[in-house]
Amino acid sequence: MKSCFKPISPFPDLQFAFLDRDGVVNRKPPEGKYIADWSEFDILPGVEDAIARLNRNGCRVLVISNQRGIALGLCRAEGVNEIHERLQNRLMSRGAHIDGFYLCPHDTGQCDCRKPEIGLFLQATRRYPQISADNSIMIGDALSDIQAAQRFGCRSVFIEGDPTTRKSGAEAAARLADGTAESLLQAVNSLLGLDS
Repeated sequence: MKSCFKPISPFPDLQFAFLDRDGVVNRKPPEGKYIADWSEFDILPGVEDAIARLNRNGCRVLVISNQRGIALGLCRAEGVNEIHERLQNRLMSRGAHIDGFYLCPHDTGQCDCRKPEIGLFLQATRRYPQISADNSIMIGDALSDIQAAQRFGCRSVFIEGDPTTRKSGAEAAARLADGTAESLLQAVNSLLGLDS
């Protein structure tokens, strides 16, 4: 991917951080592969610190993730939920937590929740009615994440991630996003004004 670095401006009104999962929270598997077990779930460096900093700043952290592997029968919803329980336990042991997990288990074209649709954002607003485009950000590593943020109307950060597992459309995602970062921790430090 050609360099398309965009600095991230501090976001003093940030109250809700929507995070994609694979490629942002954990190492993304190769395209076409799906994480079905905790033993395959590799948390990326700095993620615990990043989430803890958001928590301490009073920001709700919500994971919104397309999990097409469930529709394809390559992983089970129960297995995905168990991964998230274990992730939450790991985070809590390090002074961090995720406030909610919102998943799309459907195949392409079957629903209104698979990003770039905004159904997962809308599910989150039912629990947190104070969510708005003005107090939220989407942090993702795929074009569909950034397009979903645009449709919802909120700011977005594109995580450049590992070039060997990156989805197609990364250059377009970087151009569309409001900022780019190499990692979740770098993005959070910039959003909270901690990188100066």
